[in-house]
Amino acid sequence: MVNKNYLLLTGVCALLATGSVSAQETTTQPAQWSGRDMTYRGESYDVLDSNYIPRSRMDQHRRFLANQYAFPAKPRNMWELGVGLGMYNVSGDVPSLFFWQKGNGGYGFHAHIRKSWGYVFSTRLQYVYGVAKGMHWQEDRNYRFNPAWTDNGYKPTMQGVAVATDAVFQNYRMEAHQLNFDLIASTNNWRFHKAKTSLGIYAFLGVGAIAFNTRVDALDANYQRYNFSTIVQGTPQITENKKQIRDDLMASMDGTHETEAENERDRRRPAIFNNKTLNFAPSFGLGLQFKVSRRINIAIEDRVTLPWDEDLLDGQRWAAQNSGDPVMSNQNDGINYLSLGVNFNLGNKAKSVEPLYWLNPLDHMYNEMSYPRHMILPDPTLPDSDGDGITDQFDKCPGTPMGVAVDSHGCPLDTDGDGVPDDRDKQLITPTECQPVDADGVGKCPCPDGCGSMAPACGSIGAGSIIFTGSSSNIAPSAQAQLSSLAAQMMANPTCKVVITGAGNASKVQQQRSWDRVNAIIEYMSEKHGIDRNRFIFQYGQAGDPNSVMYRSAMPGEEGPANVAPPFPNLRRN
Repeated sequence: MVNKNYLLLTGVCALLATGSVSAQETTTQPAQWSGRDMTYRGESYDVLDSNYIPRSRMDQHRRFLANQYAFPAKPRNMWELGVGLGMYNVSGDVPSLFFWQKGNGGYGFHAHIRKSWGYVFSTRLQYVYGVAKGMHWQEDRNYRFNPAWTDNGYKPTMQGVAVATDAVFQNYRMEAHQLNFDLIASTNNWRFHKAKTSLGIYAFLGVGAIAFNTRVDALDANYQRYNFSTIVQGTPQITENKKQIRDDLMASMDGTHETEAENERDRRRPAIFNNKTLNFAPSFGLGLQFKVSRRINIAIEDRVTLPWDEDLLDGQRWAAQNSGDPVMSNQNDGINYLSLGVNFNLGNKAKSVEPLYWLNPLDHMYNEMSYPRHMILPDPTLPDSDGDGITDQFDKCPGTPMGVAVDSHGCPLDTDGDGVPDDRDKQLITPTECQPVDADGVGKCPCPDGCGSMAPACGSIGAGSIIFTGSSSNIAPSAQAQLSSLAAQMMANPTCKVVITGAGNASKVQQQRSWDRVNAIIEYMSEKHGIDRNRFIFQYGQAGDPNSVMYRSAMPGEEGPANVAPPFPNLRRN
């Protein structure tokens, strides 16, 4: 009987395993954050999300987020509620009947609740109701110690008495209630080469109790003894004909199982158990779970129950034989319950993850290594061979001499656009109408006295540019270091002013963005470094790279406003 059940279990397992191949998660795209709901694709859940962490583990979670503790806190996970049905059979002295034998087989159903305490271990409380049936194909005449037959007038073979005896065929119907508490171990969720699995494999050990009652069909509908010799008349009792013998017996007997089988009276319990025998019942088993969705999975499981010192589950403790004294069987009876069930994960998905035996504990580690969001990484060091503040990758003028102010492309700054860089321009601001200029940057208009030789009074304040990205006016850390240097130069030259010039005039949006960026720099210098705002000249909407803001020292006598009203404040995109 047990072998047949295991054979069926193996077949169904193979089917599920085959199906799971196509159901496995196949990740062909790299993990990424979706902008709409911030769900991390590739992880089972967002490890950084505090909603999943219970209050008792919130301290660990905060230390993890602050990079003070390497291990994330265990998330809150859902409960599993399951129901199912299956074949319920006894392995004993009398062979079991199965459902394909004219519908006379054993059956059962169950309900359980399960909770995961980690990625491997979980516990489960399960109730099983089962009805097991059995019938022997071989006749028995040595049943003189079994009151189920002798009390109903059947005459067994008596030792040393040569009289005609009645043949019987041992049979039973056992009804049972089981309550099991199981410790379950799952390991198939640990995946080293795949994020998730749709097939869960688990083993369990259980302790519990069983209340059962076994009855025998010994009398017909008129409460008279069966004449079993006429029921199977003409059918030789050989192994090849056992199916025919059972079919004849089942067709001729009424199946009421009206007679109580042999039992141990000292194990009877109060009437609350409906006169059933109560016994301690340890068990063990294996199971497979096939994941249908985040909420539902289908399970096939086989439980073997071995009630403590129990040999009367099938109502028979004596091995059937035709001659000699009855022989007491030397093995206790057991129960096999092969079931198919459907399980539901219960809980708020915004606060609880799936039961942990479905999650891969390596998930976060692998994703963090490939797409770091939480680990502490060193600041990137980008090469800048000429030290002008523009990395070699974007420097269009490599080899700029040290100390020469450059624009956002790494080329020497040319404030008046006359083609002569500021570091060689003897007339730093040459009006457009006075251009073109000579090799010293002096225009064709009459040159003021000393314009070709006098250096600007604030020449120790260097020029430079601040680069912004996208539509933001936030000052990047690299730009903050650059402005710190400018602040030091302005403090060393307290009478000098600095011109802050924002580019971008192709549209109203660009003009407003240019204003925002110039204003952000002036406010940063004023609030962070304490530079008086009136020492800045506010210029915006100039021609040039719209992603850059340039600064330089003001020329002697050069003036301009430190505050300018925003041109189009309703068009801000920060």
